[in-house]
Amino acid sequence: MNEKGFIFNIQRFSLHDGPGIRTTVFFKGCPLRCMWCQNPEGISLNKTLFCNSNKCLDCRSCEKVCPEHAVSFGEFGPLINRDRCTLCLECVEACPVETLEAAGREVSVPELVEDILKDRVIFEESGGGATFSGGEPLFQPEFLVALLKALKNLDIHTTVETSGYSPWTVLEETAAWTDLFLYDLKLVDEEKSKHYTGTTNTLILDNLKALAEKGSNIQVRMPLIPSINDDYVNLQQTAAVLIKAGIDELDLIPYHKLGTAKYANLGLDYKLPHIKEPSTDQCFQAKSILKRYGIAAKSEV
Repeated sequence: MNEKGFIFNIQRFSLHDGPGIRTTVFFKGCPLRCMWCQNPEGISLNKTLFCNSNKCLDCRSCEKVCPEHAVSFGEFGPLINRDRCTLCLECVEACPVETLEAAGREVSVPELVEDILKDRVIFEESGGGATFSGGEPLFQPEFLVALLKALKNLDIHTTVETSGYSPWTVLEETAAWTDLFLYDLKLVDEEKSKHYTGTTNTLILDNLKALAEKGSNIQVRMPLIPSINDDYVNLQQTAAVLIKAGIDELDLIPYHKLGTAKYANLGLDYKLPHIKEPSTDQCFQAKSILKRYGIAAKSEV
């Protein structure tokens, strides 16, 4: 129970991260580099610095306290020299209006379990529980497994949202303490996977099959991204992979741009500014293709 890990958010009253009303904990660190990532602050295992210039009062307290002189001011507020910044976070402490914020903090297993248990009555009334998302929870395996064990010993329903990109030994141990996996399947085509997520998908697909053979409770989800993975071939191949694994359902998560503003706040470039959100017709067409090949797909659009 002495394990510690890094998280960047705790979201209460979550309705889409497993059954019932849930408390979702977002882990820091991810081995993938999905171009459409909606939580870029979760990619690095280290703390990350947000700069939301829209809140700035132009008091320049951040500039005055920075020991590395990494903060300057432009027409629209503070500018962070990310190469100079050492993440000492003195600027965050000096800012009176949270223009500058840090994403990421270290917590122990007992601390986090105690925080999650604040919602125990809600879990019991709604059939909910705790969900671990990210980032990638499997990127911090010892911390994750210790949390899962502690919660299962307290009879709390556990859900892990994962890309499946992890050694099988880690996933297998995690499965012993997990009631439900939300398995995020991005792309089936290997070359497309390398291009858009930064890595091959062989391990992801192998792990999905092995997890299904193990008898784990799996809910497969796929972001539906126009011109990237909504084509006939990818959907047909996705259906084939799922059927081979003994899975006949898929949740389609329509791509959205709600997280793109985070990139500017982190000093990053968003790589898919040209991609539009899928229309109702595009979602319907994707579901129709999947249905043709034996997969019952659903989406909120």
